[in-house]
Amino acid sequence: MSSPGVYAERGVFVCLEGGEGSGKSTQSRLLREALSEAGYGVVLTFEPGDTPVGKELRRIVLSPETGALADKTEALLYAADKAEHVETLVLPALARGEVVITDRYVDSTLAYQGAGRSLAVDEVEQVARWATGDLRPHLTVVLDLEPAAGLGRFEGRDRIEGESLAFHQRVREAFVAMAKHDPEHYLVLDARAPIAEIHDAIRTRLEPLLALAARKVRP
Repeated sequence: MSSPGVYAERGVFVCLEGGEGSGKSTQSRLLREALSEAGYGVVLTFEPGDTPVGKELRRIVLSPETGALADKTEALLYAADKAEHVETLVLPALARGEVVITDRYVDSTLAYQGAGRSLAVDEVEQVARWATGDLRPHLTVVLDLEPAAGLGRFEGRDRIEGESLAFHQRVREAFVAMAKHDPEHYLVLDARAPIAEIHDAIRTRLEPLLALAARKVRP
């Protein structure tokens, strides 16, 4: 799509993306802790499922008990989760001038339901952008990891984790391609690097955004 997207004028929106087992949750938590200690108001969230409605949608799309879903059905369920998430959680937090850190966002839909499921990516993006009001993260951090390494970190797998290596390879390539086309708003890091090294790289890249957009909640 040719739209430049919408970037919040207040607050900072940060997204962690990447394949399964790439360390998104760990880095999201470390970033939340560091920014909170520095005096910023921080909201740590995730997709799918971090709203009451989203919790039910997450159960449907990830539970192995759901069984097969039509690819379009799956994409629309994820879009519904995003619409609720942005409207009820992300936008209010940004309006308060807080830093919103989300574990997954629109790029995951484009990578998993677009490239992974082989749906028309432009059509998937149109739906996802409409659902989110085309709100874009100020910074998206892609933690890049070979799918076999990431999947090996799980004992049990949900519907998405249980897909083939070929599926997850398409997902990985999609994340990297999106980052390559918009280096101003992306940071790609090797997920195999030490946890502290990855955290420091994220903080360094994020620092100018904090100075411009975030509001400290205490001295």
